[in-house]
Amino acid sequence: MDKRKTNKSDLEGKQLIFIEIGLVVALAVTLLAFEWKRYDIQKVEIDQRGDVEVMEEVVLQTEQKEKTPPPKQIAPTTTLLHIVENTVKIENEIVIDVESDESQELEEYVPIEIEAEEVKEEEIFLIVEKNPEFPGGEKGRLTYLRDNIKYPQLAKETGIQGTVWVTFVVEPDGSVSNVAVNRGIGGGCDEESIRVVKNMPKWTPGEQRGRKVRVRYNMPIKFTLQGA
Repeated sequence: MDKRKTNKSDLEGKQLIFIEIGLVVALAVTLLAFEWKRYDIQKVEIDQRGDVEVMEEVVLQTEQKEKTPPPKQIAPTTTLLHIVENTVKIENEIVIDVESDESQELEEYVPIEIEAEEVKEEEIFLIVEKNPEFPGGEKGRLTYLRDNIKYPQLAKETGIQGTVWVTFVVEPDGSVSNVAVNRGIGGGCDEESIRVVKNMPKWTPGEQRGRKVRVRYNMPIKFTLQGA
């Protein structure tokens, strides 16, 4: 009986396929060989590290320091002792008895009362034989007030006007003291009146029985807006 090969075991029919596979593999190997790159090996020499000398920049100091002044020499002080004879009698001398005991009665201590001297203030006159007078008289007083009074800005803006009554005392030397406002109008006019009165020059003082005395004086100062 003749032996026959089956279709699966027959390789002669598949010879063409194996040849094609072999050609593909050979072609792939050839292409891979052409694409393969070879890098040249370079020899790198490393020099030895040497010490590098770094030059430091020298900065010259140009700032001049202020010289501190020498301390002031304090002149030595001398204390003079004045020795006197021991003949002065001390009124408040304290006697200590070393032989006394607790049963001995002690005198009650009475502190010395010193009466304070009352400073009597000179009388202020309202009416005198000769009234105090401003330098230049009444005309000089009005001229001084006109030239020195500054109308307060608040009084200008609010339209305040009127008469401020200022009271003060003319001293025996002609100076002015105890300046105050008896009746004011506000708006800064009261403060301005006090300022002007305090800066007044010395008056001719008032006299009573030929003696210069303190006299109280009342002065009206009128504030009027222009065009009112």
